[in-house]
Amino acid sequence: MRWVRARWARSRWARRLEPSVLENALVAVLLAVVVVICAGVFIAPSTFPVTALNLPLVVGAATLGPRRLVWFGAATLVAVLLAASAQEAATARTYGALGITAVMCLLVLTIGITRSPIGAGNRRRTSMLVDLRDRVLAQGEIPTLPEGWLVESAMASAGGASFAGDFVVTTLRDEGRRLELVVVDVSGKGEAAGTRALQLSGAMGGLVTALCPDRFLPAVNGYLLQRAWDEGFATAIHLSLDLHTAEYEVRTAGHPPAVHRHAGSGRWEVLDSEGPVLGVVQDLPLAPARGRLAPGDSLLLYTDGMVEEPGRDIDLGVAHMMGEAESLLRRSWTGLAGRLVAAVGSPDDDRALLVVHRRD
Repeated sequence: MRWVRARWARSRWARRLEPSVLENALVAVLLAVVVVICAGVFIAPSTFPVTALNLPLVVGAATLGPRRLVWFGAATLVAVLLAASAQEAATARTYGALGITAVMCLLVLTIGITRSPIGAGNRRRTSMLVDLRDRVLAQGEIPTLPEGWLVESAMASAGGASFAGDFVVTTLRDEGRRLELVVVDVSGKGEAAGTRALQLSGAMGGLVTALCPDRFLPAVNGYLLQRAWDEGFATAIHLSLDLHTAEYEVRTAGHPPAVHRHAGSGRWEVLDSEGPVLGVVQDLPLAPARGRLAPGDSLLLYTDGMVEEPGRDIDLGVAHMMGEAESLLRRSWTGLAGRLVAAVGSPDDDRALLVVHRRD
């Protein structure tokens, strides 16, 4: 199969099916349709509708790149003017149809011009955005862990948008002995923060693998300071967990604190690990919280969308989240992340949650 794919990639048929060639063929087909419609208008102007030109216009706007779309829109506008000259006994209805079609041509021209900075058609641009979104989500995929560990993540964006300012980064290091988990909240929410989240997630994915835990967040802080974005700050919480000894370190940069549930007593403990927001100050003093997960213990890492509501203290939000988690635990730890994100927080805010559980 590899040989067949390689031969196909080098073949002239594969080269003929490149996107630019296919797009040229589509332009030719659409122009042929425009010519046929114009011919029908000239032959039978009283019965053949000039508004039929709207069909190739809509198809072109949905599929063509900016350069070809501009030329196609201009050619169709010329066809509309020729169709107008073919009208013998024009009525107000005829002029209305011609005017609507001409406006459609101008809209298509505007779409082609506004797409020029991107250089991609609507379909290709959508696939690019989907691929970028998938790359952000891939940074948070939970790796295969040793027996006895359960780690789950769940995210929800403001208003159900495809992009969010909250994301998760996960990786294994030290030959699978240490698990690194990062929950990040970029300034803004929804699609407005999505581009910054995309760029920052890629940088964090490389830094968390290359640097030791105590240097990771300071390096991210330096990265954000260099970018000098208008809204360049972010908050993050970083968990470094030894999967053999179950000892952990948590570092927080302007982020809500992690909570540790002790299975023996059923008590929830808010971990004290405070630090300044990322991307604001040069020095980033971080005081890590250290501990150990006994069998049955769990950790929750989350963004402020889970616990913040207008007019309510964040401590009350954390207490509410812990109470809701305790009630949901009566079912099972499996799937808790998704159930908790659905039950807690506002749908108008981005939300992200990580659950780390050491099985009995």
